[in-house]
Amino acid sequence: MFFVRTASERDLAKVSALLTETWHATYDALYGIEKVSEITARWHSVPALKAKLERKDSEFVVADNGRELAGMGYAAMLKDRPKTAFLHNLYVLPRHQRHGIGRDMFAELETCFPDANAMLLEVDPRNDAAVAFYYAHGFAKVGENTHTADSVSGVPLDLYEKPLGG
Repeated sequence: MFFVRTASERDLAKVSALLTETWHATYDALYGIEKVSEITARWHSVPALKAKLERKDSEFVVADNGRELAGMGYAAMLKDRPKTAFLHNLYVLPRHQRHGIGRDMFAELETCFPDANAMLLEVDPRNDAAVAFYYAHGFAKVGENTHTADSVSGVPLDLYEKPLGG
């Protein structure tokens, strides 16, 4: 059984490996192996993850069973939209998907921002599993965007929002 807890610095190498594996399983067919490798090397390196961990207005969680990490999630308050949290990451290793781990991590993250009245996220519309997950957890599509990061510039994104109780 996996338990959701706040991540610590000692988790970051495992989280980096988890993200690399999950991103390759999810995005190789969409972006290509080389592009995914480039993205994970930059976005999911231990130093990049440490910066997220140290951010004050955020929450970084992992799903841990004492032997391995099966998932990770990260959300932070938006600087330009008060009362809105942004879900940056929610990933579960492929072998552990569809066992409620993503649901449990999301349930934790959506309660970590008591002053927030909404949560936003962006998702590649071709990621059918993620789109279905977010619809099932109360999100609605509210717009479209494109990636602006140089690694994936121009890739389409859909913007989803969910009202929160705060």
